[in-house]
Amino acid sequence: MSKSLIDLISILDLEPIEENLFRGNSPKTGWQRVFGGQVIAQAMVAACRTVEGRLPHSLHCYFILPGDPAIPIIYQVERLRDGKSYSTRRVTAIQHGRAIFSLMVSFHAEEEGAFNHQDRMPDVPPPEQLSPEEFVKQPMFKEVPEFIRRYYESDRPIELRPVELNRYFGEKIEDGRVHVWIRTASSLPDDPALHMCALAYASDFALLDAVMARYGRTLFDKHMMAASLDHAMWFHRPFRADEWLLYAQDSPNAQNGRGLARGLIFKQDGTLVASVVQEGSVRERR
Repeated sequence: MSKSLIDLISILDLEPIEENLFRGNSPKTGWQRVFGGQVIAQAMVAACRTVEGRLPHSLHCYFILPGDPAIPIIYQVERLRDGKSYSTRRVTAIQHGRAIFSLMVSFHAEEEGAFNHQDRMPDVPPPEQLSPEEFVKQPMFKEVPEFIRRYYESDRPIELRPVELNRYFGEKIEDGRVHVWIRTASSLPDDPALHMCALAYASDFALLDAVMARYGRTLFDKHMMAASLDHAMWFHRPFRADEWLLYAQDSPNAQNGRGLARGLIFKQDGTLVASVVQEGSVRERR
């Protein structure tokens, strides 16, 4: 694996400053606002620091204000419940004395259930066939819009390998279903909670772009404006975020300047490990 200059482990390594209070920093990327996945993941780390013997099974969050990457983010954890099977935490991210983000996380003690089923993984090319080396060999490569090439060539802590490349040339996806392989750019320690936080970070990458798939458009277009409004995620089965995972996405609805996107995340062997739902503001610049 390549070593990303943006170190995900350091992003997720929060500084404890008081009981139930943590400080997180943003990498120096030149971005004008804090990446939404970073705030989700850091808030989740803060919640995990207050729970023992249980792993997250779901999270629900709202983006309230844009984050300022130039200053630290303070995460305040509220311990709402510690029951026999479940624990609940609420985390508020604060900058400039105001809440910029709110997260609820539920933790569940491991137990055996009577039911076990999942959707089948879509049949798509494996990530090895979609490597940057293979992408460069494609006849379409020289025609790829600069902003798309720059997005996938830039240094990020998450590697992305999109499946439906033709949609970057205006091809419409009639059913709105798109797929991208994801994994962390660097290996992670054997800590299940850390892998969950890393996947939460990655889950915000390009999800709202599924809204544009039906129109042959992309959110990376300079004529588009998009921002996450709320984000929900459920963890189903064990996985490693530093191994390739298929992010199968679609968008069942868009109206009133908002778009809804869904995602199912699978291991390469077809195991469904997580589900994601997000709504965001999606508009054309005027």
